[in-house]
Amino acid sequence: MGVPLETLEILMAEKEIALIVGAGSGLSQALAIRFANEGMTIALAARNPNKLSELADKTGAKVYACDASQSDEVAALFSQVVSDLGTPHVVVYNPGGRLAGPVTDIDSDGVREVLLVGCFGGFLVGQQAAKHMAAAGRGSILFTGASASVKGYANSSSFAMAKFGLRGLAQSMARELAPQNIHVAHFVIDGGISHPNGPTNKASDSDEWMDPDAIADTYFNIHRQHRSAWTWEVELRPWVENF
Repeated sequence: MGVPLETLEILMAEKEIALIVGAGSGLSQALAIRFANEGMTIALAARNPNKLSELADKTGAKVYACDASQSDEVAALFSQVVSDLGTPHVVVYNPGGRLAGPVTDIDSDGVREVLLVGCFGGFLVGQQAAKHMAAAGRGSILFTGASASVKGYANSSSFAMAKFGLRGLAQSMARELAPQNIHVAHFVIDGGISHPNGPTNKASDSDEWMDPDAIADTYFNIHRQHRSAWTWEVELRPWVENF
């Protein structure tokens, strides 16, 4: 008896690859687990890859060292991931780090670092992702923003600059790359994310904190959107959050 056509199509389907840049605990962990549970092959990249060993064990991920603010390291990362696994189907840029303080006193070198990681790194990762995905004819590039992406708070000038810039990058890329079947989306995460090892944990029943697994569901669903109805930006916040 021959193999049913539907079964054959599933067996021949290309296994998806997800690359998360700026990986760590919290949202990155939830994303890696969500993607892995969908059968994706996972690649994780961070400045300090040693912190990713437990997550790699959970998801079977390959781990890479990469400073996203350095163009040569980002290019090398994509070259290695493509060589090891293939061209990613979805790339998430999820950097951390901010520097708060009065604009009159904040350290200029620290501000430069926030801009390099929060915004310029997004450009470098987005550029490499776009190059490889364009050749493959498909892909999703997802950028993690914050409430600072649309609101410049007092004593948060560096973070506002980085996140405003990242949002502008995502919007421009979405318009440019959609005709090439590359879905670019920006996520405004408007609220604190609960952390299993922090003062807020998933055992808490407080609605003030965002569940990282619920956020990860939205990222996955955006990646899965049919191209006749793509979203370029999503705002996520607890229902009790003012906005």
